[in-house]
Amino acid sequence: MSPGRGGAIALTFDDGPDVRWTPAVLDALRDADARATFFVMAERAVAHPQLIARARSEGHAVELHCVRHVRHAELTDEELEQDTATGLTMLGGLGVRPRLWRAPWGTVRDHSHVVASRHDLRLVHWTADTEDWAGAPADELVRRVWPELGPGTIVLAHDGLGPGATREDCAQTVAMIEPLVSAARARGLRCEPLGRDGEPLA
Repeated sequence: MSPGRGGAIALTFDDGPDVRWTPAVLDALRDADARATFFVMAERAVAHPQLIARARSEGHAVELHCVRHVRHAELTDEELEQDTATGLTMLGGLGVRPRLWRAPWGTVRDHSHVVASRHDLRLVHWTADTEDWAGAPADELVRRVWPELGPGTIVLAHDGLGPGATREDCAQTVAMIEPLVSAARARGLRCEPLGRDGEPLA
């Protein structure tokens, strides 16, 4: 990962939108005056278009996660292409044209790069993981990423319950947002969406 620009970090959220927890995350981001990037599951986005519209209207970026939350290594080349093309079509129906793509579980293979190039997508990973899927308290989530906070940091969290989650809800993720944003600001860092190049916007 290249150094970030302008003293910004990116808060990113996977596996939404969720009808209960995405609004709570959006409320917390609004209250903290922070903007984020949401890597959405396309079927959930189509089921809750109002959440996609709200996120975009409040200055957040909406990008592609998947249709099927399956590791790329478990899909054939044809299945990976179909999942990506279908997801882009579904999001396109909501007026969203993703430029960034985060693979389920963050795992990619050679053909992932082929598909990304074919659809003009940039694969994006993360540099600091809250591991919020396990249900730890908010203060622990902040402590996990605190050592990594610096210009260009990409923080992974989740506004939905995806496969593998062992928690019952996203309450601690919501509670984490204000102290995490405050911790970033204490280091002179803003919270901005990811730009086209996969870096936090200056």
